[in-house]
Amino acid sequence: MKLAAQYNKATLVITFIVLFIAGCAYYAAINYIVNKQLDHDLLGETGEVEEYINLHQQLPKLFEGDQTTFTKTNITTFKILFIDTPYHKNRGNKIEPGRAIKTLVDVKEDHYILTIVESKEASEHLTQLIIGITVLLTVILLLILALTNRYIFSGLWKPFYHILQQLKAFNIADSNHTNLPTTNIDEFLQLNDAVTSMSARVKTDYQNLKTFTENASHEMLTPIAVITSKLDTLIQDEKLKAEQFEQINDIYAATNKLSRLNQSLLLLVKIDNDLIQDIATFNLKDVILEKEHQLQELTQNKGIELIHLLEDKEITASKYLIEILINNLFNNAIKHNPINGKLYIKLTDKELIFQNTGDRDPLNSEEIFERFKKGKNSDGTGLGLTIAKNICSQYHYRLSYSFEASFHTFRIIF
Repeated sequence: MKLAAQYNKATLVITFIVLFIAGCAYYAAINYIVNKQLDHDLLGETGEVEEYINLHQQLPKLFEGDQTTFTKTNITTFKILFIDTPYHKNRGNKIEPGRAIKTLVDVKEDHYILTIVESKEASEHLTQLIIGITVLLTVILLLILALTNRYIFSGLWKPFYHILQQLKAFNIADSNHTNLPTTNIDEFLQLNDAVTSMSARVKTDYQNLKTFTENASHEMLTPIAVITSKLDTLIQDEKLKAEQFEQINDIYAATNKLSRLNQSLLLLVKIDNDLIQDIATFNLKDVILEKEHQLQELTQNKGIELIHLLEDKEITASKYLIEILINNLFNNAIKHNPINGKLYIKLTDKELIFQNTGDRDPLNSEEIFERFKKGKNSDGTGLGLTIAKNICSQYHYRLSYSFEASFHTFRIIF
């Protein structure tokens, strides 16, 4: 939920709760005042009845429809009581809310409970009218708040959304300065300064790191090439002893590994910083078939049974990176496959699956794509699956590992 929507929701809910509580208290106060006024009127009528009885020593004559009653009783003390009770109007055909008073009156030696009932209809109408006006004002206030938050406050938040858009479009490799909005709101001014300072610092650090990485890689290539060249010359020397030949082979293998590691680290830097932009549209099926043909000798040497089920799948990406992705998955499946193992490849419009036989125990799915994490028998750099994972992330593909029916399965969901 957006910040403005969350703010509007909180404001309207709190306002509604406060107004609802205030409305209930307002209704209770009005009802209390109305009852007090009716009680005062009933006391006045009771006083008139008592005055008549004291003057004439008899009960007053009751008229038809009168809501005054006298009930003979033997009690001698009775506390005045005010109660809500039905009021019968028009000879009992209509019932309205009413307010009654009960008190004790004496006529000579007799005692009577005097009950006088008055209609509350007028008061109820007045109360309902006041409550209706209050509810209407509450609705209008909530509507005004909603419109204010939507149109006025949304304008106040425009600098924030502009800054957010700039952060989303931020490219660490772009040398242009971040274009932030001008505003007179202190908090947004502070945010502008923080974003400007952060972006400048990040770009400077990136350029320094990029320069260092490129220089270090370039400087490493020359000694590695020299070492490799010298080793090639030494290996061709027929005077070498078997032990010397074996040691040179070990050095040669280590040098090759160092060269591959250097290239892999450089590739990771380029992928992470989106520096490879040769975007094109091509058929992934063709890439897989081409890579399958290139690695055919490796699969035949290990006696691997390769079964593929490939559909046409058009993708838009860097063909160079996709070839590296497919190559890494192929090499991983072949390298960790036993002699006379199996390799299944399935390509559909929604996913690409590599399944191969191998170790009977599943791999750690949480660590398998981390840098320099590799199997106990692996002699690789530990970066192949990391590069595959980063390439998939670059194009918003989802690469996952699972162990299904004794097969190690790598699945890419497009």
